[in-house]
Amino acid sequence: MSDSFPLLPALLAMSALAAGTFLLRLAGPALRAKVAFPKQAEKLLEVSAVVLLAALTATAALTRGEGFAGAARALGVLVGGVLAWRGAPFLAVVLAAAGTAALLRLIGIP
Repeated sequence: MSDSFPLLPALLAMSALAAGTFLLRLAGPALRAKVAFPKQAEKLLEVSAVVLLAALTATAALTRGEGFAGAARALGVLVGGVLAWRGAPFLAVVLAAAGTAALLRLIGIP
């Protein structure tokens, strides 16, 4: 192991992050019975989680670096999204999305 990488501080930081993650996950069920949100706030939290996941998926799937990843990837994501929406098995969704993008790149669509 190289002397330039401080192992002890890295292990302490990872342990602190692991403990914090565990405590946050434990706090959810523990506080659920004690904290009551209004129905409108609960609905807003549910919708915001879906919107956040959609935004992260779109950003990760459709961009490369600082620009657009290309039409082949976008169409592959679209095919995968439609299959997932229709209830196809996960493996079929992944293979269809990857296959669509690969075939489109094979015929010259970036």
